[in-house]
Amino acid sequence: MEEMKNGWSRRQFLGASATSLAGIAVMPALAGCQADHDLKIGFIGLGRQGMFLLDGFLQIPGVKAVAACDVYGIKRKRFKQRVTAFYTKAGKSVEVETYEKYGDLLSREDIKAVVIAVPDHSHAYIAIAALKAGKDVYLEKPMTFTIKEGQELKKAVRENGRIFGLGSQQRSDPNFQYAVNLVQTGAIGKISKVNAYVGAPPKPYDLPEQPIPADLNWDLWLGPLPTPIHYNSELDPIISLDPEVKEKTWGGWRWYKEMGGGFTTDWGAHMFDIAQWGLGMDRNGPVEISPIGDGTEYISYTYANGIVMTSEPFDEKKTKGVKFYGEKGWIEVSRGYFNASDPKLIPAAKPKSDGPYETKIPHQVNFVEAVRNHKDPAVPVEIGHSSATVCNLGNIACDLKRTIKWNPQTETFIDDTDGAATKKLHYEYRAGWKLV
Repeated sequence: MEEMKNGWSRRQFLGASATSLAGIAVMPALAGCQADHDLKIGFIGLGRQGMFLLDGFLQIPGVKAVAACDVYGIKRKRFKQRVTAFYTKAGKSVEVETYEKYGDLLSREDIKAVVIAVPDHSHAYIAIAALKAGKDVYLEKPMTFTIKEGQELKKAVRENGRIFGLGSQQRSDPNFQYAVNLVQTGAIGKISKVNAYVGAPPKPYDLPEQPIPADLNWDLWLGPLPTPIHYNSELDPIISLDPEVKEKTWGGWRWYKEMGGGFTTDWGAHMFDIAQWGLGMDRNGPVEISPIGDGTEYISYTYANGIVMTSEPFDEKKTKGVKFYGEKGWIEVSRGYFNASDPKLIPAAKPKSDGPYETKIPHQVNFVEAVRNHKDPAVPVEIGHSSATVCNLGNIACDLKRTIKWNPQTETFIDDTDGAATKKLHYEYRAGWKLV
């Protein structure tokens, strides 16, 4: 039973499934990224996730981090120190610049791509500005804060002819690739149900007000948000330098509905994404969404083919992962874990644990190669949008406290007689801010 619960190595994945991974991309080796010239990239958003992404991109041959932007001065300083130290150790001389305003970074013609890891409410307008400035974009998940933002971002990618990749790194994890392949090739038969546990929706902001740090531009941090929101250090965790002390928590903005989508979007962008991939629902979506309430603890999504996906756990530990139920058995998958009703479906090798999940870089390598070859990466904008839409639909249903009906082709609500659901497709940016 212990072997049944173990994951498997990349080498065994490649060897065991090279002939059966129809439609699933396998990430190339790092050596394949070496090019005749350096790809200069800039970073926008230098918090905990931004630093994880930096650590990954710095390892890719032919990629050079030359600039960064953040509204928090000490985080700009941390970036410059870390990157300068990295290149000095490597015997390279690289000029590194930092900026408070993202527009100053985007105006640089030498920067060809940007990595954006800002809070969710700032994803869309910064990414669209970058695309209009001629930059290729790697954007953290969830793709956008609202469904309307996703529609506009999708349009901007294609109208500007740029490469766009999303930080849904589970798509580049052999464990999830293997599970999806089994589901899509009928290993457990026709699917009837999926459990995709992600956690609770967001709650109203309730943290006490604290003094704003002197080197934090709080107005820029808030961006287009219309509701006055006071500062609390949990929203943008404090760090220190000399010696460097990293963030002790993730940015707490994600748990509050004024700024984020709670676990519904934070982990839904991963687990709902894998569920949709396995079900063949990329670029598609559910037709009916029921909220938590009236005796139910979990959001429920119903697809046109009758399959039901719920946001409930598949085990007592409440592991964030996905369980597919088929007519011939079931498959469970999460980070570093795989299990199935049939032992024959389970590889024997144990998963390797080599540092934080966010610093594993095949997904970032895939983006760099997509930029170099000017082709869509593993998670293009359309897939990012459909996955983020599922997350946002769940929160909309919970906000309205009623079941909503959705047309995934036209991306409109059905039977929304009072217009309440449609109003939640977006919100009005505050004065001075615009999406497009």
